[in-house]
Amino acid sequence: MCTSILYNAGDHYFGRNLDLEISFGQEVVVTPRDYQFDFRQIPALSHHYAIIGMALVKDNYPLYFDGANEEGLGMAGLNFDGPAHYFPVEEGKDNVSPFEFIPYVLGQCKNVNEAKELMKNMSLVNINFSDQLQLSPLHWLIADRSGKSIVVESTESGLHVYDNPVNVLTNNPEFPEHMTNLANYQSVSPAEPANQLAPNVDLGTYSRGLGSHMLPGGMDSESRFVKEVFTLQHAPSGKSELENVTNYFHCLHAVEQQDGLDEVAPGQFEYTIYSDGINLSTGSYYYTTYQNNQINAVQMRHVNLNSQDLALFPLQTEQVLHFQN
Repeated sequence: MCTSILYNAGDHYFGRNLDLEISFGQEVVVTPRDYQFDFRQIPALSHHYAIIGMALVKDNYPLYFDGANEEGLGMAGLNFDGPAHYFPVEEGKDNVSPFEFIPYVLGQCKNVNEAKELMKNMSLVNINFSDQLQLSPLHWLIADRSGKSIVVESTESGLHVYDNPVNVLTNNPEFPEHMTNLANYQSVSPAEPANQLAPNVDLGTYSRGLGSHMLPGGMDSESRFVKEVFTLQHAPSGKSELENVTNYFHCLHAVEQQDGLDEVAPGQFEYTIYSDGINLSTGSYYYTTYQNNQINAVQMRHVNLNSQDLALFPLQTEQVLHFQN
């Protein structure tokens, strides 16, 4: 399970929590402009926008979980088991496998509108990377530095692209159902609630924060969607990059999953393996891991973006304690 957001605070910060029970050996990967992307059914990209993000590199191919390009377009794939459906190859379509989808879009598009145009004739097709690496059922959040985002879902009824006014995505159900469910929580507020139950009775209050009393707090995707919409909508905007990055990670960590609380198999628990965020204006990539909640950073523009070689940055997973005496 996962959560992805776009936080708009001066600059625009895009990223996600990756929640799983196992790690795949992922690392921060910068793909330069001249690194060739080969696709299974469509022509290769030999020159494209540079990309930074979290990926598993297999046979020299960066399999991006999420990332952003140098023009400020970001994209993340999240688990969508059940509704997700990929199609057979169809003549006359731009047949793209889901494992190619992120480089296909980020390599060519500057913003959400260009991504929409690119996807008009696209079909997500059922082609695995290999026998060992089967496709995952996914849907995607795509965002740009205008502050806009869209959701892309491939289901049995076809490829659907939805404008996303709340800039949040989790997992099931399908995105329109998430939006419908928000109506159940319209009264949730950071403010103290007005007494509508018995207006002529002085009920008093026993705690601060009663305006958010009905806010869900479960690990399930629908609860995380509601809680993160509430958190993001009321998040403060900082006056510096440091303040905004700190605020951004507080938003993501509001719905992180702690180990031991979400059992997915006997003795196996899903947890937030990493959280990341990219400043879509500067290309600075920030991340924390479950074992190390210090914010680490990789700057895309400090890499030679005209190279033909991937730049790899292993995750810093060891916690560092700052002793003050």
